[in-house]
Amino acid sequence: MTEELSELIALKYRFGEEMLSKRLRQQVKISTSPFGEGYGRFHWENLRFIPQLLKTILKGLGVLERGHQNCLDFKIKEVVTRFHELPDPFDGYRILHLSDLHLDGMLDKGHALGKIVRNLKYDLCVMTGDFRFDKLHGYDDTLTLMARLLKDLNCQDGCFGVLGNHDFIEKVPGFEKLGLKILLNESVDISRGAETIHLAGIDDPHFYGTYDIEKACKDIPSTDFNILLVHSPEVVEEAAAAKINLYLCGHTHGGQICLPGGIPILTNSFGHREFSHGGWKYAGMQGYTSSGTGSSGYPVRYHCPPEITIHRLLKNP
Repeated sequence: MTEELSELIALKYRFGEEMLSKRLRQQVKISTSPFGEGYGRFHWENLRFIPQLLKTILKGLGVLERGHQNCLDFKIKEVVTRFHELPDPFDGYRILHLSDLHLDGMLDKGHALGKIVRNLKYDLCVMTGDFRFDKLHGYDDTLTLMARLLKDLNCQDGCFGVLGNHDFIEKVPGFEKLGLKILLNESVDISRGAETIHLAGIDDPHFYGTYDIEKACKDIPSTDFNILLVHSPEVVEEAAAAKINLYLCGHTHGGQICLPGGIPILTNSFGHREFSHGGWKYAGMQGYTSSGTGSSGYPVRYHCPPEITIHRLLKNP
């Protein structure tokens, strides 16, 4: 048995045969069709002429180079969130949140990002999908760049992530060999002494629709504090119904190309616009949608800088 076949069989047992078949089928489809089976049915970014058209327009307006420079102007955001349910030992717990890295599309291939994150202090790193930029060709560049980035990450409780609509599932073993654990409708426990919090992650709801919140949370006691990693903010209502405490996601890039004041023109996301960037609340659940660390479609940003987020969890008395 080849190593690739062995890894695929292992994924079948973790993810489920039906879900794996659905995802693999759509991965073949993604190169020829802009239509998915998730919440975002139509994906304009899959139309190959769009990036070239955008480049031509921006160059004609004389703002192309500025847009490129903005992609490397990373902003570090510290977000403080308070919870009554947070166990005492996790008061002050810090989570580094990176989203939509699109590493192979970064203009400097991640060098500036690596220099910044290696000097930050945090307990846990989470990544909410879209590790690569190119959806049609090989994954080798992304894995090479991820290996370099992971060497710059140093945290007690490790690095965890979920897949996005740019990511193919057969590369999960490659990420995990590097030290990035991908949660495929799964959860892990994080302990401090006798106290535990739970980190769950679901597969992409946007293009593939292969997520299962119930399965991801099946081993989590209903009274325990939990965090859900999702690629997009499109399953907020379902997550709140599942009693999620903190919902972390990305996908929207905050609009990436915004009007002055950071007003997004497009969010490429189905659902309420209030969930498209920054912090928000819904039915007792708190959430945060990252504006993204990389860029998609074409590597430019306007009025929407790439972000590196540090979430600091505090115990509400």
